[in-house]
Amino acid sequence: MSKVKITQVKSTIKRPEVQKRTIQALGLGKLNKSVEKELNPAIEGMIRAVQHLIVVEKI
Repeated sequence: MSKVKITQVKSTIKRPEVQKRTIQALGLGKLNKSVEKELNPAIEGMIRAVQHLIVVEKI
């Protein structure tokens, strides 16, 4: 599997609780925080759910 770098670029204020929990599950929570994750179907689904709050780069 490939790796991706996920960076949070928008706040979760006034967002549904499900989106807030998805951001936390990805290891994010503060603006401009980045994490590296192995790309698998579960992570792809999380990325798709909060794609308007994050930026994804392939490594």
